[in-house]
Amino acid sequence: MSAPVFELVGVDKSYPFFKLEGVRLQLAPGQIMGFIGANGAGKSTTIRILMGLLPQDRGEVRLLGHSMPEGQALAKRDVAFVSEEMRLYPVVSLEWHMQFVASVVPYWDAAYAQVLLKRFNLHPQQKTKELSHGQRMKAMLLLALARRPRLLVLDEPMTGLDPVARHEILTELMSIVTDEERSILFSSHNTQDVEQISDVITFIDRGRIIESSDKEVFLERWRRLQLEVPACKPLPPFAGVVDVASSGRMAVVTTKAYTPELPAFYTQAGAVVREVQHMTLEEIFVAEVMGSREDTP
Repeated sequence: MSAPVFELVGVDKSYPFFKLEGVRLQLAPGQIMGFIGANGAGKSTTIRILMGLLPQDRGEVRLLGHSMPEGQALAKRDVAFVSEEMRLYPVVSLEWHMQFVASVVPYWDAAYAQVLLKRFNLHPQQKTKELSHGQRMKAMLLLALARRPRLLVLDEPMTGLDPVARHEILTELMSIVTDEERSILFSSHNTQDVEQISDVITFIDRGRIIESSDKEVFLERWRRLQLEVPACKPLPPFAGVVDVASSGRMAVVTTKAYTPELPAFYTQAGAVVREVQHMTLEEIFVAEVMGSREDTP
């Protein structure tokens, strides 16, 4: 079995009003991890620690086999990082940026860079101060992708993009991992983007990882059941049910551990199962977060 692309074990980082606590996370080669959390949940702090931009207070971090932050110079040769907060030099051209990056990184793919220029409809002679927000994000992604990194780290790259720009970028990201040695960590609070391209989903809230699993496992085990319940007859408990919302004789049951036995269980209890619904990743995320907050003292 291949070693993880990165691994965080028991990572803590404390600030006066925020704490990253006990983060345990890893990603296998060839996978895309969607890293989902509300603003301020700890996504960017986790990524900065992974990239060696912040030292952790406690815990171990390994990136491409190198201990972080001590080994970041070697690890980052094969890592590209794009953040919504990053900026390009405004008074020079995209071509200047391409030449600069090609001169300092070991694996610049000039032919692929030309393909991306056409695919993203970018003009190399244009000065970066003349680019729209969407064009700047595509330019930064081009500079990252043409390096052919083993790991691409994206911190909220879709913020403020129009639907067409988002589609272009997501399409390119999905094509990257056809190479089973290349991986992506994709941080976002937009669950639609993450659901579209990710293999693995990780939820973070208030500085703690609350769940990390294969995307298809998430989507398969979470269900919502619409029930009609006899008057004055409470529903019996069932393992994995995280919420029951009742209104008159109607009840909505949410479960994080769906099995085919569940509808039969409620039927035997006297309820009528009207519908069994799959849930979106956004609905699952909200349910996970609210459940986690209720369990936290």
